[in-house]
Amino acid sequence: MSTSPNQPFEPAESQGTIPPPPPQGSVPPPPPQGTIPPQTAHYGQAPAQLSPETEKQIGALAHGVGAAATFFSGGTLGFVAALVMYFIYRDRGPFVRSHVANALNVQIMIGIGLIISALLMIILVGFITYPIVWIVGIVLHIVGAVKAMNGEYWKPPMTPDFVK
Repeated sequence: MSTSPNQPFEPAESQGTIPPPPPQGSVPPPPPQGTIPPQTAHYGQAPAQLSPETEKQIGALAHGVGAAATFFSGGTLGFVAALVMYFIYRDRGPFVRSHVANALNVQIMIGIGLIISALLMIILVGFITYPIVWIVGIVLHIVGAVKAMNGEYWKPPMTPDFVK
């Protein structure tokens, strides 16, 4: 189909006209049956609080994810996992905040211990301390996960409160 410059382009199949926009201040029509309406974001509102059972599960998950990331990455990615869990769940309840903060504090201590161990590798001591720090970190996360699933607040030993 060719058009000359003086003739307007017309598609082969017309799909109809575009409906005019609704007038200002009118309520949009409800969505068709069987569809999910889009959710609007409400920035600045506090996130919904979690149920006590969910708080226990998320607290245990924060420690479990930190332990798994520490185990599989040799101690290098556990901090990222704990930090993500902290930013997502820190405002969802006091119990879950306590456990995600503890998981992040454990990861900070693991990171400090691993950096010191890496420096000590120059004098060969770091080859002994690195696996010890790695194992202690994983054990602390396992204990934290068990405490969280039992609904107990817990303060990891040898871990200052960097994050509260």
